[in-house]
Amino acid sequence: MTTEADDRPPFRLDHYLVNLAARGMIGLALALPYRWRVGFGGWLVRRVVGPLAGYRARARENLALVWPDRPMAERAAIAEAALDNAGRTLIENYSTHGFQTRAAAIEPQGPGYAALIAARDAGRPVILVSGHFGNYEAARAALVARGFQIGGLYRNLRNRYFNAHYVRTMEAFGGPVFPQGRAGTAGFVRHLKAGGQLVLLFDQDMASGTALPFLGQPARTALSAAELALRFKADLIPFFATRRPDGLSFRVEMDAPVPHSTPEAMMLAVTQALEERVRAHPGQWFWIHRRWKGGGAA
Repeated sequence: MTTEADDRPPFRLDHYLVNLAARGMIGLALALPYRWRVGFGGWLVRRVVGPLAGYRARARENLALVWPDRPMAERAAIAEAALDNAGRTLIENYSTHGFQTRAAAIEPQGPGYAALIAARDAGRPVILVSGHFGNYEAARAALVARGFQIGGLYRNLRNRYFNAHYVRTMEAFGGPVFPQGRAGTAGFVRHLKAGGQLVLLFDQDMASGTALPFLGQPARTALSAAELALRFKADLIPFFATRRPDGLSFRVEMDAPVPHSTPEAMMLAVTQALEERVRAHPGQWFWIHRRWKGGGAA
């Protein structure tokens, strides 16, 4: 969400053409009935985009790093499931009305939900933290439908043509969204100070992060979610939207708030909460990310 035209990346023909192709495929999917389009999105990334873009190879490399003792066929199946989930997630996030309608029927579960309600009623800020697992937007949409003002923080994509409509999909779910950077940081700080709720995803490689163990390997992890929670006396609540076997619906779970201690200890607890879900449903995590980039993986 760049406000100054001079701040935009320069024109790149390859990015422009990639965006044209992507918009064409997304438009084709959106022309289908909801159930079919979500399945088509999964198929498209699993069979076409994933292999061509190198996502399949990266997912398999990551799986070989963390689970070398698992049979190769099992790791390959997990990689395929992860690509399918990523494709479904993409199309769901562009299917604003249909996705929001389904998410509005989800009743969040777990002790964190009661803590979230109590914090809202008391005017205290909350930081909801999750990973690229299932589709976290299902949880945000479910909470927005229940009257919560869930803000989001996002990282602008390098492809500015794709980024323009990608940002609009996040804004369409309701609740303020803020870009990473000085302006975005100021915006979400104001949101927290006013007793708002903010979603942060923590499970991508951060060059300035602290190495914490994730699935048995050191992963550079941002401590910002815990640091903000400590600074603003906010609850830090891990949450997860797990895709159900039908491939279309979700179970939204909110863990108990992480006790305030040190940023490292708090983010280790959040990491372990994500690990628990990944081990239970390995095909729902985004293995396509360079999570262990700083440790020499992918």
